[in-house]
Amino acid sequence: MASQALISAEGFVMRVHHLNTGTMCPIGQRFVNGTGSIFRRARMVCHCLLVESNDGLVLVDTGIGLGDIADPPRLGRKWVRQTTPRLDPAETAVQQIKALGFSPNDVRHLLLTHLDRDHAGGVPDFPKAKVHVHRKEYEMAVTHQIAPPVGRYITAQWQHGPDWAFYGQGGENWFGFQGVRALGDREPDILMIPLPGHTLGHCGIAVRNGGKWLLHAGDAYFYHAQIAAKPRVPFVLGIFQRRADMDRATRVQNQERLRALKAAHGDTVTIVNSHDPVDYENCRCGRHAAAAA
Repeated sequence: MASQALISAEGFVMRVHHLNTGTMCPIGQRFVNGTGSIFRRARMVCHCLLVESNDGLVLVDTGIGLGDIADPPRLGRKWVRQTTPRLDPAETAVQQIKALGFSPNDVRHLLLTHLDRDHAGGVPDFPKAKVHVHRKEYEMAVTHQIAPPVGRYITAQWQHGPDWAFYGQGGENWFGFQGVRALGDREPDILMIPLPGHTLGHCGIAVRNGGKWLLHAGDAYFYHAQIAAKPRVPFVLGIFQRRADMDRATRVQNQERLRALKAAHGDTVTIVNSHDPVDYENCRCGRHAAAAA
């Protein structure tokens, strides 16, 4: 885990900790990570942010939770077989937060990019936190008002009945995207940014540090070079991404928008995704210019 100090627009020093809350080790390193042997296992992460904000601790995504580790089959036998997660309790968000000297009850808000199993698994580990999601994501994953793909969501991850907060379209303009203040006026420097495609209610989370921003883009892209000037993605990772898309055309469009955002505002906005170890290590080691303290 790593941390950085971010200064909000109001002068409050927010500290952001970068957590890997679930290492996954699928076979075929070269076809997943872009380098190495096809016979070695790749490394993917569940990159989450822990933000010390004006309104208490805010966790952006939760990764794999203690309940998942205690009962791996609930994650889906096929998913576990394909991704080969490490399932180490020490990697869970709740254990890492304790290691930082906080109580799980200090986490006031969970901001979820979406409700896939490797993003929402830690929700039950923070039963007192408010859970913030896009309304379409809730209607598909929780109430099934929109029929979800079979086996996509793990309902056991929210059977305890979380305190939900919902977001939709609209909001203020954020570099050409629509951004909604996730915590209202209590913390105006954290925004929910709708980025549908991977799921219908998928969002990014933007955190401001003075004049610069850190955008956690969730699963809007999987590989750091997908938002480079000449985009590319390893073969197997690209196949997995396409198969996971609920609306591929919209996801591709949003990837293009993120690419344009990086090209035009890369000195102001740092963009990271959930599973790329390169993005995670750059943040952890402070190599992202826009994420510097």
